[in-house]
Amino acid sequence: MNSGSNKYLLIAALCCVLAALAHIGCIVFGADWYRFFGAGEQMAHMAEQGLWYPTIVTSVIAVILCIWACYGLSGSGAIKPLPLTRLALVLISGIFLLRGVAFVGLMPMFPENSFTFWLVSSGICLFLGGLFAFGTVQQWSKLSHKNV
Repeated sequence: MNSGSNKYLLIAALCCVLAALAHIGCIVFGADWYRFFGAGEQMAHMAEQGLWYPTIVTSVIAVILCIWACYGLSGSGAIKPLPLTRLALVLISGIFLLRGVAFVGLMPMFPENSFTFWLVSSGICLFLGGLFAFGTVQQWSKLSHKNV
């Protein structure tokens, strides 16, 4: 790892990996984990029934988080540059920040999710969005224009 790596992006990448692992844990350990993380009784019930929907949704989220972790590592300088790193980091920052503040509008679409889930997950998204945003701003001039 480069000793000059951007700590904000490294922490953001680590957090994304941890979040991906928590999602994988839901798939592996089932309904109790979905309930613990506040995903709602409907998701937990579908997992108990052995339906594929919770596994697919949760897998997609885990894969996206892993990809975002790779872009955080790339942007930090810890690994080789990935294509479109600047654009990806801006989009990742924006998505996390938007998700963090838009929970009030999202709540009616997922009424089975607990209020605690919305507060905790939104706080995490704001935190991660801030890490990605601060790290991106710090690294902006170091990120190759050809990888935009």
